[in-house]
Amino acid sequence: MHEPRSIAVAQTIPRRGDVEANVEGHLRLIHLAAQERAQVLLFPELSLTGYELDLAQELAFSVDDARLAPLIDAASAGSLTLIVGAPVRIGTRFHIGAFILSPNGSIRLYTKQRLGAFPPDANLDGNVPPAESSVFAAGYQNPPVEFGGHHYAAIAICADIGQPSHPQAAADRGADTYLASMFVIPADLDQETKSLAKYAERHRMAVALANFGGPSGGLSSAGASAIWSEKGERLAQLAPAGIGIAVAHEDRAGWRAKTVMLEP
Repeated sequence: MHEPRSIAVAQTIPRRGDVEANVEGHLRLIHLAAQERAQVLLFPELSLTGYELDLAQELAFSVDDARLAPLIDAASAGSLTLIVGAPVRIGTRFHIGAFILSPNGSIRLYTKQRLGAFPPDANLDGNVPPAESSVFAAGYQNPPVEFGGHHYAAIAICADIGQPSHPQAAADRGADTYLASMFVIPADLDQETKSLAKYAERHRMAVALANFGGPSGGLSSAGASAIWSEKGERLAQLAPAGIGIAVAHEDRAGWRAKTVMLEP
């Protein structure tokens, strides 16, 4: 480890389709992460709209959407890189995207590569949303995330982590950090967190998970946003419900971490 590293994850409870309110919620957490001197802050999948597939095309962002302006300003003011989730329209296709907003004002876009679907027998209280492929196309954009001077992160969105080749490719490209922007329901939390901890240890990458802290799209969320060291050790984990951040700092003495909950 040559340079200090500071990673933060945001746990949010989105308001259904209310982009303006969700941006305001993001700004609160960005300010908090900046106070904690985070270098990169990761938000959950579709964080700006919620996991609302029926509204996704109506609310879809463009690659240079004006609604991102307050977040771009906040990234600059806080000197940190933001990863925020939204549906995105590119040409005639819609994608699940993660905008990469850098302190220098640049905007890049990751698009989800592996679309998900809940099985009919999933424990969802009878509420099974449509397959993501009925709304979105699989993506291909996968830019690197540079932060903290000499660190390189790779992004994954939810079902992307179900392919072991995805974190393998990130490690092969030289990533030392793996940022998983997700919406994890309670029934899937144990398996997903075990997978992320295993990827951290196998590929010697710090791994971060950002999840919702409340329901979205009519589904319960497991919360428990977390960060693991490159040894697969869990450094910090948020509560199963509520809004807040977890942040982990690495320096020559090792890792130190904390959590801050704004709303239980």
